[in-house]
Amino acid sequence: MYQEYGAKGFEVVQISFRENPDLVRRTVQERGYVAPVLLDERGDLTGRVYGVWGPGTKYFVDRKGRVVGRHVGPNDWNTPAGRAFIQALLETDSKP
Repeated sequence: MYQEYGAKGFEVVQISFRENPDLVRRTVQERGYVAPVLLDERGDLTGRVYGVWGPGTKYFVDRKGRVVGRHVGPNDWNTPAGRAFIQALLETDSKP
């Protein structure tokens, strides 16, 4: 979805939270992830700046930089409902 919706302004930043950076790099390469990864080995930055204290937290930010949603835990965004949500978010405030 990152590659598919990227031309429409969809951005994804993966945050590695309290993980060994070498393990993260290997995992990213093995799984073929293409979205950028922020390495936060100690978890300080992620918690202090973004308020994330556990893995699996997704924040949805509109084009004006406002947090408009949050989801904790796994979710398959490649479903009709997930795609509709992302499409609706992209169509909201369509001008940066």
